[in-house]
Amino acid sequence: MRNLNKSIAILLVLVFSVALLGGCSSKQSAGDAAKPIKVGVTAGPHAEVFEVVKKVAEKDGLKIQIVEFNDYIQPNVALNQGDIDVNSYQHQPYLDNMVKDRKYEIVSIAKTVIFPMGLYSKKIKSVNELKNGATVAIPNDPTNGGRGLLLLEKQGLIKLKEGAGLKAAVTDIVANPKNIKIKELDAAQIPRSLDDVDLAAINTNFAMTAGLVPTKDAIALEDGNSPYANVIAVRTKDKDNPVFQKLVKAYQSEEVKKFVAEHFKGSVIAAW
Repeated sequence: MRNLNKSIAILLVLVFSVALLGGCSSKQSAGDAAKPIKVGVTAGPHAEVFEVVKKVAEKDGLKIQIVEFNDYIQPNVALNQGDIDVNSYQHQPYLDNMVKDRKYEIVSIAKTVIFPMGLYSKKIKSVNELKNGATVAIPNDPTNGGRGLLLLEKQGLIKLKEGAGLKAAVTDIVANPKNIKIKELDAAQIPRSLDDVDLAAINTNFAMTAGLVPTKDAIALEDGNSPYANVIAVRTKDKDNPVFQKLVKAYQSEEVKKFVAEHFKGSVIAAW
């Protein structure tokens, strides 16, 4: 009987040990509230915004670890590989291209901010004042050129052929009621051309460098409905994770919206 009791005791110890080791070695699922959510951002505005998101999220019991990257490739690589749980730095067209080209299993779950492209002019105060035959500058690269054309279309200055989409080109213009002349220039050079053209489509980063404030100086501006709004992205399998929904709630809070408005002074705007 004593040997039987001893055997049972040894067996119980072994079972307990295996269970303990198994518990220690098990990997927590992505977004587990018990561990920090690793969020990949690029240095600059996205990192600055997430410092505020981090504080707001803490009120809801979420811990966030911000991981900064210095390029636009690695945040998606790291997310797809599981090295981070979330990233926040790219707009939807860029994410779509990365998913298509690299077969990443990544999706967006919310909009964040937009660095709006605007229409600027030193000669007119409204697009309605644009004269027949006016010269309008847009970026000469495919992505931003299409973006500029879409902004001109939204203002009723041109009409693009159906299906032109985000990659629209000047050759896709099917209606041009004011006979405007499109001048394609290097995006970085466009602010310097304002004296030579009647209207120009300028990216926010180049507008800021030229001392322009989008919400104050642009006569037309992309809004939060723009397809170029930045997004929060996660792995496809995690898109319905309630922990990440809490993260979205923290990002799209009034505290963060107020910070964006006050800190960036109109150069970056909330897209939600």
